[in-house]
Amino acid sequence: MKRLIVAAGGGGDAVAAAMLHAALYGDEDQAVILTYAWDRLLIDPVPGPRGPDNFTGLEPMTPAVWAVPAKARPIAPAGSTLPRLAAELPHTFALIDPHHGTEGITRQLEELVSHLSPASIDLLDVGGDILARGDEPTLKSPLADAVTLAACCQVNAPIRLLVAGPGLDGELSLDDLRGTLGSLVYTFTAKDVEPISPVLEWHPSEATGMLAATARGVRGTCEMRDAGLPVPLTDQGPTIHEVDLDDALSRNQLARAVMATNTLDEVEAHSREVCGYSEIDYERNKAAWLKEQPPVKLDPETVLSQLDQFEAEARSRGVTHTTFRHLTEALSLPGTQRQALRSLLIETRPQQYEGPLWSVAGS
Repeated sequence: MKRLIVAAGGGGDAVAAAMLHAALYGDEDQAVILTYAWDRLLIDPVPGPRGPDNFTGLEPMTPAVWAVPAKARPIAPAGSTLPRLAAELPHTFALIDPHHGTEGITRQLEELVSHLSPASIDLLDVGGDILARGDEPTLKSPLADAVTLAACCQVNAPIRLLVAGPGLDGELSLDDLRGTLGSLVYTFTAKDVEPISPVLEWHPSEATGMLAATARGVRGTCEMRDAGLPVPLTDQGPTIHEVDLDDALSRNQLARAVMATNTLDEVEAHSREVCGYSEIDYERNKAAWLKEQPPVKLDPETVLSQLDQFEAEARSRGVTHTTFRHLTEALSLPGTQRQALRSLLIETRPQQYEGPLWSVAGS
C-alpha cells in the first residue's frame, strides 16, 4: 500500500515530503505526494497556482486528480519545478488544483483515498504557518496552507498534521508556535537529507533549504526572502512535531472561512477579509513591476564587490547565513539569474557554501 503525503503549501513542502518519507517509512513503496504547482515568481512568471490546464503530459489518477510525471511540461509562459522533481525523486507527484476552492480539493483527496487506500495520510507543513491565526504581521503566504487544511478537515479518513522546522519559513517565530506544537515525532539528521541532496542544488525553496541545513548541523541566523527576514537556525530547526488537526483548524481563521468555497476567487476574497490581503495580488503587482525592469547582465566583478558590501552589512545585523534567493534580490538581480549567481559564488568562494545556504564571510 502507498503512503499519501499532502504538501500543505506546495513548493518546498513537496521536497520535504520526500525527506519525511525516507526518514519515517524507509524502503517501503514510494509515496504519492499531493502538492501545488505554485513556484512563485522565481520559477513561474505567472501569478498564482497552476492547474491541469497549464500542463501538457499529465497522467490521470482519478477523475479529479492528475499526476505530474517527468515528461510533463508547463505551457509557456508558466513554469513549474514538479516535472523535474518527478524525474529526480522516486515518488508520484499529484497536482492539487485550488481553482475549485476547498470543495474541489476535498473531492481530490476523497478520490485519492478511495483509489489508493493509503497506509497513512500525512499533511506536512514546513515552518508552521499553517497554524497562523491570519492576523499576524509577519504572515506572508497563508492561502495554500489554509485551503489544504480546510480540505483535510473534511475528509473522512485519519490525517496526521506534521509541522517540520518550526519557525523556518520566517512567517511565525518559534516562540509564536511553542504553545501549539504537539509531541516530537522525529528529528532529521544529515543522513536524512541525502535522498534530496541533489534537488537542493537547484530547488528555490528557502524553508526546506534551511530545514536541510539545520539537519546537517548549521546554526546561526539566516536572512531570507526579498525582505531579508532573519530566521534563527537552532536545534529546533530539524524537528518534526505532530499537531492536532482540529486544534489547527480552530486556530486558523482563514481555513475556517474558506471551508465551503468553490472557486479560487472566493478563497482570495476571504483572504482579503481575514488577513487584509491576497498573496496572489502581491504576485500580480510584483509580476507587473518585473515586466517593466530592463534586463540585467551578471557581471562577476560587480557582483563580488556588491557581495562584499552586503556581507559587511549583514554581519553588523548578526546574520551568519543567507539563501541564494535573498542574495539574488539583495544584489538587485532578476530571479532568472539565481542559478548563475549561485554557480559564480560557489566557484569563486567555495569555502562559504554550506549547502544549500551561503555562509556570510567573517560571521
